[in-house]
Amino acid sequence: MPIKIVQNFDSSFTLEPQAQETLFKLLTSESFLSQICQQCQFEKVEFTELLFQPVPYTLNTPKGMPAEFEKYHESDDYTIINIPPNFMFTAKIFRPSRLCAIYKKIG
Repeated sequence: MPIKIVQNFDSSFTLEPQAQETLFKLLTSESFLSQICQQCQFEKVEFTELLFQPVPYTLNTPKGMPAEFEKYHESDDYTIINIPPNFMFTAKIFRPSRLCAIYKKIG
């Protein structure tokens, strides 16, 4: 089976206000924030309210994310997480099927 090279990938998306509100509540819950701190070995984190859809790896997007988000990947002050599928389901977000969230290290 040949490998298909993706030249252009539209990573834009829009969330319904109710879905976004539900998702943001889940992403800022104390229990979830403490899980992120434990995994990343940070004392405290803050949700930046920045979300992006992962993109195919290309020469222009070698990190699998839109280029404008790579600065967060390269910084020690931020962490990027895959939003858990159960959060997506609870928020009734089915398209896109995957999203990532960016958190900032505090203190």
